[in-house]
Amino acid sequence: MTTVLLIGTFDTKGDEYRYVQERLHALGCATLTVDVGVLEPAAFAVDVARTEVAEAAGVSIEQLVATGDRGAAISTMAAGAATVVRRLFSEGRFSAIMALTGSGGASLAAAAMRVLPLGVPKMIVSTVVAGDTRPFLADSDITLVYPVVDIAGLNRFSERVLWNAAGAIAGMARARDDFAPSSTDRPLIGATMFGVTTPCVTRVRRLLDERGFETLVFNANGTGGRSMERLLADGELAGTVDVTTTELADELVGGILSAGPDRLAGGAAAGAPRVISLGALDMVNFGPADTVPERFADRLLYRHNPAVTLMRTSAQECAELGRQIAHKLNGRRGPCAVLMPLRGLSALSVEGQPFHDPDADAALFAALRAEMPAHVALVELDLAINDPEFADALAERFVDLYDHSDDRKELVTR
Repeated sequence: MTTVLLIGTFDTKGDEYRYVQERLHALGCATLTVDVGVLEPAAFAVDVARTEVAEAAGVSIEQLVATGDRGAAISTMAAGAATVVRRLFSEGRFSAIMALTGSGGASLAAAAMRVLPLGVPKMIVSTVVAGDTRPFLADSDITLVYPVVDIAGLNRFSERVLWNAAGAIAGMARARDDFAPSSTDRPLIGATMFGVTTPCVTRVRRLLDERGFETLVFNANGTGGRSMERLLADGELAGTVDVTTTELADELVGGILSAGPDRLAGGAAAGAPRVISLGALDMVNFGPADTVPERFADRLLYRHNPAVTLMRTSAQECAELGRQIAHKLNGRRGPCAVLMPLRGLSALSVEGQPFHDPDADAALFAALRAEMPAHVALVELDLAINDPEFADALAERFVDLYDHSDDRKELVTR
């Protein structure tokens, strides 16, 4: 029988979990319950008690209660929950996981869910998803449901939301059990894309597909970059054509789409071939115009749409980005090449467009030439990033690195 794991604080939200559990049983799903509450024992019998979760983190539940430190208790129980969930999944005990939580519980449940492979259905029902969800999602495929009212008792509105959420996770769990991939024999390749580099990536994807690869395209929005780095480090990807490295600019300058400090460096130990370009390093991303920090008031800004404002990177920032890229690639052990589009880093920086700034681009190129480690090929092309010939060069370079790689990564199916 398809099984859904319910994880959460069964001491404070027992009624809600019982309601969802009964709904899942009515839908033909079994349930497996993991209690991560700290205050009191679960309101009803659970399969994995809070004591076991705490012990999985190396402490006793009595120790956690005695400290009186809620933040430390959540962090500890999150570590224990991740260990328990990973073990239960490896034993084939469940097909999907679900949590009904407040803010602390959402953080805890998300930490446990993120240890599961991509493709395993994961759902969090919590009011915290109305805010910035990046800390919860990170690089995982967690489904977030906003319940409007807090998870604090059953009423005619919360019952409807939980009824629907239970139906959704039951359907997702059964769908996973029935899923069979369309193909498993083509090597998986990761590529990164932004709207301003779409023509390049679209052509690269088509060319690689024609050569027998299967290309996964990640939006370079912070979460996308982290997801690709994770898959690369986990050996899920046979290599990457990292066209759009714009997340590095947001991390450096303070934009809203940073992928964190491990972007490019996170998969350094992986030996899979990697072709990298400089897509959209001419910009930093912010939200609506009135959200751009005041310190950037005198900078060149471009209203991409009502929700997105772009800022042109300066020559100083571009030089630092070049140095950082070279430094991050220094520790790579797999075949790697960086292709520089000398006539434009995005659709906005070619001649005649708002972000055309040859001096800033030149600072980026100069830093790469000066700092790039010898084992990384640096290729200069007198082309813009969206020129068809540039996409051709990216694809051909990747195929060449892959064909001559001694450390190919095959697709892992879970």
